[in-house]
Amino acid sequence: MKAINKIVMLIGILFLSGILIYATSNDTISKIGTPNYFPEKIDFAGEETPLQIADVHERMDRELLINANLHSSTILILKRANKFFPIIEPILARNNVPDDFKYLAVIESSLITTSVSKAGASGIWQFMSQTAREKGLEVSENVDERYHLEKATEAACKYLLAAKERFGSWTLAAASYNGGTAGISNKIQEQQVSNYYDLLLVDETSRYVFRILALKEIMKNPTLYGFDLKTTDLYKNQPIRKIEIDSSINNLALFAKNQGINYKILKQHNPWLRDKKLDNLKKKTYTIEIPTSGY
Repeated sequence: MKAINKIVMLIGILFLSGILIYATSNDTISKIGTPNYFPEKIDFAGEETPLQIADVHERMDRELLINANLHSSTILILKRANKFFPIIEPILARNNVPDDFKYLAVIESSLITTSVSKAGASGIWQFMSQTAREKGLEVSENVDERYHLEKATEAACKYLLAAKERFGSWTLAAASYNGGTAGISNKIQEQQVSNYYDLLLVDETSRYVFRILALKEIMKNPTLYGFDLKTTDLYKNQPIRKIEIDSSINNLALFAKNQGINYKILKQHNPWLRDKKLDNLKKKTYTIEIPTSGY
């Protein structure tokens, strides 16, 4: 009789376990395609995010929920990525900077080429003028290469490679893009830890890497979060021809007209041209892009 009871009890336990496993699995499946989906694991530049730590899990959940529910903003980012990622990705690869850093550009500017922060950080990579100059970008009244996507991406690579060399971690290098290398170094020294996820930081820097991770997760798996865009919905780069200029241009509107376009189109394709003219007394060579169709 006791043996029978044990068998019945064992069957009951297995049955309940099966229900629990099914319910858990079914609950996960039911969340696919909604803003409530949560990944089993995620990493940044090959460095695993310790989601088993309670506060890390909650911080990741917060950023996923926020960005998955910012529907118009996130949809626009998905559309713009098709236009700008093909330019950013090979530059990162050429500089041996992990591809995941393209999502840092996403959270910095939402991939808006003319983005300017309240503090004055500008362009897709949101450089302050002093940092931009330190990384080799020209910032003047006529020319501001923070708005030149290729050159600004090269400058970002210089910053990130130096930060990786300093911290030994891509995750900390990413955090320093927001908190500054000195700021992150000070916190590491004060708190005697060496991992981003163990640091107590100001709110913006504390959320920073999680925002990158959230956009990475959503943009790599948009349908899992309820975003279903067709290829035809995405923005595309237009065919262009390039002109090299090593002299001044007194009137950019007239220059544009002579190239078969208008001033607005010229500025849209060359946002680094910041004035109505281009003073070039040093005879520096600039490359200006002229669209050949789609305008």
